Amino acid sequence: MSFFSYSFGCRVNEAEKEEIDCKMSLNGFRFDKNKPDIFIINSCSVTNKAEREARQLIYQTKKKLPEAKIVVTGCSATYWLKNNLYKDLPIDIIIDNVNKEYLVDLIKKRLNIENLASFHLGGGSGNFQNQNKFIDSGRLMVKIQDGCQRYCSFCIVPYLRGMPKSERIKSILSRISSYAKASEDKKNLGREVKEVIFTAINTEAFGYDTGETLIQLIQQTLTDSTVPRISFGSIHPWSINNEFINYYKNILPLKRLVNFFHVPIQSGSNKILNLMKRGYTREEMMEKLHKLHKINPLALIATDVIVGFLDETDKDFQDTYNFLKESPIDKFHVFRFSKRTKTAADYMEKRLNEPSVAEKTKRAAALIKLGKKKYFQFKQKNINRVSLTLFLQRSEEGFREALLDNQLPIWIADKGRSATSEVAETGKIKNVKIIEFKKGRLFGKIV
Repeated sequence: MSFFSYSFGCRVNEAEKEEIDCKMSLNGFRFDKNKPDIFIINSCSVTNKAEREARQLIYQTKKKLPEAKIVVTGCSATYWLKNNLYKDLPIDIIIDNVNKEYLVDLIKKRLNIENLASFHLGGGSGNFQNQNKFIDSGRLMVKIQDGCQRYCSFCIVPYLRGMPKSERIKSILSRISSYAKASEDKKNLGREVKEVIFTAINTEAFGYDTGETLIQLIQQTLTDSTVPRISFGSIHPWSINNEFINYYKNILPLKRLVNFFHVPIQSGSNKILNLMKRGYTREEMMEKLHKLHKINPLALIATDVIVGFLDETDKDFQDTYNFLKESPIDKFHVFRFSKRTKTAADYMEKRLNEPSVAEKTKRAAALIKLGKKKYFQFKQKNINRVSLTLFLQRSEEGFREALLDNQLPIWIADKGRSATSEVAETGKIKNVKIIEFKKGRLFGKIV
């Protein structure tokens, strides 16, 4: 019996998708992108748009694959179950986040599936054909934490994922080790692990329930594994403290922690940050970000920012614009505020005005323009330096895509394009010199 899975939303969802794919294959299910018997959707509910896209995919899948069993899990599935909003959807199985770890067993039970040939890591029957762009390039995403206790006023995630729950460091390292060993059998598991991407709903909450810390996780991964690149999908503002900043400074010479920090600030207005219940001020964040930048000016700092939150005035937006302009943040992900039912913002709306759609669009466009300018300028700062670079699977018009040590994408002439340049295979790490910035892209050569 065959399956295919699709994931919306955050890196945590993507990591969970990897786990689902692996467990399905371990239980004898065969990957089939074109005509699967089971179509699994790992949904997102962080915005109304994300929820709408999940619904659209359900209907599209039912139309295209009328015989396939549709299984929906994730945050939208959890929201629909809580509010009885799924009964009109053409879904065969719906599973909330609490029971997601039992997804394969629930599928087998509800579809009366028995006696599929099992697949064992490192060999055996079955065939794990991975379908993930990260794994295909030697990048393994590992979920280290779930849930959140912050209850930011705009965010529905704590209601759908519950209170914080951390994986123990021993368990995390065991997962990395088992996958790294199994990947030696490339026929089954694809590329050797060259980068581990730690994902979490809230990195600040990592270890609250286990007594461990984020720094201990990094240190033990450096000590107990040989994976050359360690990175985070995102690292939350509350995790950027003096202890973390000093630790980053100390391990920088090792060149194993990727110099990329995705820090979701959300706003640069103190009034809006307070309404959002973020727990920090613009001044505090500016100081922390500049400390990071001072240690390594070529570390890429990215952020998420919301425009058009409740009661956001022109002055509040200008505060955010100026914060982003003056800070060392060089890559923005801009979102227009999307009110989610039963969040604190849902109740606040009764007494606070929400900017119009037109105003949100205008403000978003201004930040996107600023972000594009800063991102291009940051790329150009990298020209003429040499960086350890991970080669990805994607190629285009004779060039192979790769990632620098700060996660900037770069393009290197592929085989046959340049007689003077060595060619690296997907999943390999090589020293690359950045030589050119053209049409928004960096180009380089192996040295």
